[in-house]
Parts: sequence; C-alpha cells; structure tokens
Amino acid sequence: MVWGLVLALGAHFMNSHLPANPVPAPPTTQRATFGGGCFWCVEAAFETLPGVISVTAGYAGGATSNPTYPEVCSGKTGHAEVVQIEFDPARIRFERLVDFFWDIHDPTTRNRQGGDIGTQYRSIILYHDEAQRKAAQASLLAAASRFPRPIVTAIEPLAAFYPAEAYHQDYFRQHPDAPYCAAVIRPKLEKLEKLAHRPK
Repeated sequence: MVWGLVLALGAHFMNSHLPANPVPAPPTTQRATFGGGCFWCVEAAFETLPGVISVTAGYAGGATSNPTYPEVCSGKTGHAEVVQIEFDPARIRFERLVDFFWDIHDPTTRNRQGGDIGTQYRSIILYHDEAQRKAAQASLLAAASRFPRPIVTAIEPLAAFYPAEAYHQDYFRQHPDAPYCAAVIRPKLEKLEKLAHRPK
C-alpha cells in the first residue's frame, strides 16, 4: 500500500514537470525543388551530391492538378519539369544545392535548355520557406557574374509538387545507354565531375 502510494506520487511529480505542449523535434531532412530543363538530367546531376538522400522527378509551377507527362509537354498546364530533393542539412546546406544548380544548366536561356524547348523546360527555383527564398535570391545575385547574359531563373513559392510517372524516376540509372542519356546526360555528369575539383 505504501509502495503504491510512493509510485503514484512519483508519477504525479514527473508528469507535473513535463511541458504542456512538448516542442516537436526538428526534421532530420529538408526538401528543395528546382527546374532546369529535362528532369532526367537534373535528377541525375543532383543524385551525385553527398548529403542528397533522394531525388524525385515531377511537375510544379503550374495550375493543373495531377498533370500527366503529355499534358505538361503540351505547354498548357503551366507546369515545369522539376526535381524535388530530400537532403540532410547536416551534410549539405540548401545554399550548396543552389550553387550546384547554376552549374548543371544554363539559367540565361528562357524556356529552353539545349534542344529542349518550351515553358516546361524553364529555369525555376521553387522555395519551401522564407529562408530558402532569401538564400536563392542571394545566390542568384552572386552567380550573375559567372554568365555572359542575364540570369532569367524564376524564384517562386512552391504551391504543389506532383511526382512524375514511374518510368521517369531514376531514368539515367535505369537507362544509361539510351541515346539521350549517352549524348546529353553522361557528358554533363563528366563535366560536373571536373567542376567538383575547381578551386572554391
């Protein structure tokens, strides 16, 4: 009886010292969303970065809900081909992702990347919060001197992200010898490998 009373009082004491609304633990990962031409290429590039956990090809920036690839290619949805990156901020910062973004495409060509032409191929950063917006704008200003023409990349809030069809995911890894992969993606990855060793 006495021991039971002691346990009850101890439990009451412990519970009375717990915060009424415990502060949730901060997320261990964050997300970033970029569009820089064909999402097969952008996906393959970001997958090379240490600290990047996953990259998902998809659509964002338009008004149509749950768009399909043919609909996006029509240019009528307003969506761009984008990738959404899940990353570990303890290993790679958002600022590093944006800096890398300038390296993997030409941000000075409007609605075009090489032979890929259309609004779905526009250069765009879709920020998830105010900190990302400020970091993206600061990075754009800093990157301007690296290009002979003005940067036309749009910086907009992310309203919704729609994952692309399954056959678009990890396209380069699954089809490394496909003509587009061999002619466009592999040379770009080789170029990025050389840039990784450039003086900072």
